[in-house]
Amino acid sequence: MKKKGEKDMKCRNKRSGRKTGLWIVCAWLCLLGATAQAVAENIPTPREVASWLGLGWNLGNQFDAHQNGVASETAWGNPPVTKKLLQKVAEAGFTSVRIPVTWLGHMGKAPDYAVDPLWLDRIAEVVDDAESLGLRVILNIHHDGADSQYWLDVKTAATDAQTHAAVKKQLAALWTQIALRFKDKGEFLIFESMNEIHDGGWGWGNNRTDGGRQYDVVNEWNQVFVDAVRGTGGKNATRYLGVPGYCANPELTMKHFVMPDDKTAGRLLVAVHFYDPTPYTLEARYPAWGHTAPDSLRVDWGGETHVTHVFGQLKDKFIDRGIPVYIGEMGCVRRGDEKGEAFRRYYLEYVCKAAHACGMAPFYWDNGSNATGRECSGLFDRKTGEFSDGSPEAVACMKRAVFSQEDSYTLESIYQHAP
Repeated sequence: MKKKGEKDMKCRNKRSGRKTGLWIVCAWLCLLGATAQAVAENIPTPREVASWLGLGWNLGNQFDAHQNGVASETAWGNPPVTKKLLQKVAEAGFTSVRIPVTWLGHMGKAPDYAVDPLWLDRIAEVVDDAESLGLRVILNIHHDGADSQYWLDVKTAATDAQTHAAVKKQLAALWTQIALRFKDKGEFLIFESMNEIHDGGWGWGNNRTDGGRQYDVVNEWNQVFVDAVRGTGGKNATRYLGVPGYCANPELTMKHFVMPDDKTAGRLLVAVHFYDPTPYTLEARYPAWGHTAPDSLRVDWGGETHVTHVFGQLKDKFIDRGIPVYIGEMGCVRRGDEKGEAFRRYYLEYVCKAAHACGMAPFYWDNGSNATGRECSGLFDRKTGEFSDGSPEAVACMKRAVFSQEDSYTLESIYQHAP
């Protein structure tokens, strides 16, 4: 027989236990909230990330070069990379270097896809040289997906589930090996999942009519990349990772890119490329650019308003929402006359200043060619590391655009001093 009041006491104990439990839960939630807030406060803003990256330079047509299905740093005519070259790049004022790497011919067969240790060691040697010079480094997978001609084939993967599954396994295996090789490297080293992935149409192919399937595939591949790198632990758990949209095209990225899930907050960077208008910047079909150029000498699109519009949209879409963006490739080929070089300098300065004003770091594409005209975008002699003709002036314009703190130096002031 229960004593008088026994039931009431048990009920009171239960109520008291509930209160105690709720108090503990609330305390933990407050603690977690405070921790999350502290972590958030320590996450650099997109503009701080851009400032940290500063002005970037691409070691183009080097480790991304390939011939007969095998990547080689000298396959496209450039001599082997030296520390002296990177030293000259740093002395010139560049603060970051993007090292494009093609892995064709340096991977074994499924299921391991073992990476050739000699190739990986050579890449690591150059990364070490850049680190010793205080440069930030972006390391990627480059021409393995060029025009859907090789294993990173978005065209076939979008229509064939078996191919898509196989690519994801190979991508995960490759990035796992790369990440493990560099897992103890500091945050100066950034991994970038892929380069300009497209089906051969440079953004104007089947991606426009397949219901978004190619865009979905690229988004899935970015997720595979993030999961693979994070899964290796070490400093890869918090390393900055660059993730591009389809073809690294700004407009397609803003419309179709999906940010991968990442258990580490604030460590994903969106990568885009910008060469607009390509008939002027890459193909050299026109000698001039901008509002002062005669209509007959300039492309009828891609002027100053276009630059600020695209960069402003990127700012609204990503930067203002706390997502850093960098322009992994931009540039303009060399001209053979002073007037042409003046317009080239104006383009480089305007684009770099516009990018910086919106909170994005620009990376100039240098392919090592010191000639003039189509696809000739070299700034340095790859053998000596010295500037090529006209390069000191071009670099000075880009440096001023990114690093100048003068209040009177604005995008408008650049515009007003066009050639």
